[in-house]
Amino acid sequence: MRTSAEKAGNVDAVLSEEEYRERLREMPPSAKLVAKVLEIDAPLSQARVAEESLLPGRTVRYALSRLEERGLIESRHSLQDARKHVYLLTR
Repeated sequence: MRTSAEKAGNVDAVLSEEEYRERLREMPPSAKLVAKVLEIDAPLSQARVAEESLLPGRTVRYALSRLEERGLIESRHSLQDARKHVYLLTR
């Protein structure tokens, strides 16, 4: 299954560590924090990311969408609840 970033042509394959860091460097601070939370404990739902990062839900949604646009994370349906998505790093 291809992620939305792959479909948009933003991801050629798995990102190298250098390319991942370069793309992350351009992100807002909230997106960097969300990426760090996902690096430590993923996959996580949007609600869990908000809980772990102490960021408001709206900020987390924005950060997740920015990270996904740049091909740094991907989303999948949760195995526990197919109505929800979980997020994880692409590298």
